Amino acid sequence: MSEVQPDWVAQVQDVLETLNQGVIITDECPRIVYANAEFQNMVGRSAEELLGQYVKDLFPPEDLPILLSQIELGRMQGQSRFEFYLPQAGGGHLPVIVASRQLEDPDGRLFAVVTCTDIAEQKNAEMDLRQANRLLQARERALEEDLLLAARVQQSLSPRGLSWGAASVDAYYQAARTIGGDFGLVTPGDDFLTLLVCDVSGHGIGSALVANRIYTETVSMIEGGVALTPMLQQLNRFVMHNLGSFFMYFTLAAARLNRDGHSLEFSAAGHPPGMILRPGQEPRFLESASTILGCFNDAVGPDSAVQIALEAGDRVMLYTDGFTENFNLRGEMLGVEGLAKIAHEASGLPLPVMKQQILDEVAVWRKGPAVDDMSLILLDVSF
Repeated sequence: MSEVQPDWVAQVQDVLETLNQGVIITDECPRIVYANAEFQNMVGRSAEELLGQYVKDLFPPEDLPILLSQIELGRMQGQSRFEFYLPQAGGGHLPVIVASRQLEDPDGRLFAVVTCTDIAEQKNAEMDLRQANRLLQARERALEEDLLLAARVQQSLSPRGLSWGAASVDAYYQAARTIGGDFGLVTPGDDFLTLLVCDVSGHGIGSALVANRIYTETVSMIEGGVALTPMLQQLNRFVMHNLGSFFMYFTLAAARLNRDGHSLEFSAAGHPPGMILRPGQEPRFLESASTILGCFNDAVGPDSAVQIALEAGDRVMLYTDGFTENFNLRGEMLGVEGLAKIAHEASGLPLPVMKQQILDEVAVWRKGPAVDDMSLILLDVSF
């Protein structure tokens, strides 16, 4: 040991033995001239086995180019720091941070003090984190695929334009996120054409699931010929008794047009007012006679529906608040009056063109992309 270990090492040995890091001192060859007890434990070799060993002889040939380049860099710069590993006697690899600093002893000989910090725990934590991230990414991909499928299903249920008797209908639906809590219905029957828009509170998956459940119940009632007032009452009870624990409420507006187009029945609950757009007149608002649904047993009164006489050329608009609750750059909300102005100016256009102009004008007003689901139904009566 004394043949390779310079005398001055004994002066610092006590200090080096107190460190929690593995420490070796190498000469310019570089050979190991000192290894503290911590380093010996890290590699599983005794001092007798290590002293006099060339550093490169501890490592397999395939890893030497990286190691030797770091050693050379340390010589050129006087110090270095890099991540590597220590080969263990049992064949393992212990990940470490290697830091070295060159020094010159009183006789002018060059040595390097090399510290090795065990980072096995950090590496294991990194590995666990990477695995957790891979699992999370896989789950996110699966969720995205499910959401895209749900969006296609929801989009397939959105109302379509049609012609029915004396009426023509155009419609629009767009979720603010992948799926949303709005839905619309355009359901023709033998004697009536039923139009409905519904808005479930909140956004995202929960709202979409509740909306789809209400959608199914609503379709069943329409197909069963349930009148508008009883339909709203039954929907209110259904949500309160079956979905009340979700703390969601919903609003809706429904209209039922006679076959001849002369009469429209309207009922709404907590919803933005429907509009009748008549040439040469200001828009007529159809206000909700009932409050929001899903919260109060008596939300829908016995006289919640009204009968409205229509004239040839009338247009009826039902929509959700994704059209009205939009703010411009000055923080001003478009509101019902603003939407009515846009609709009134577009009401003389062909129905599909009218729909597009409303969408374009709302988008021009709005600051940034839509933040709420948007449902729209336009009805044109020509008899």
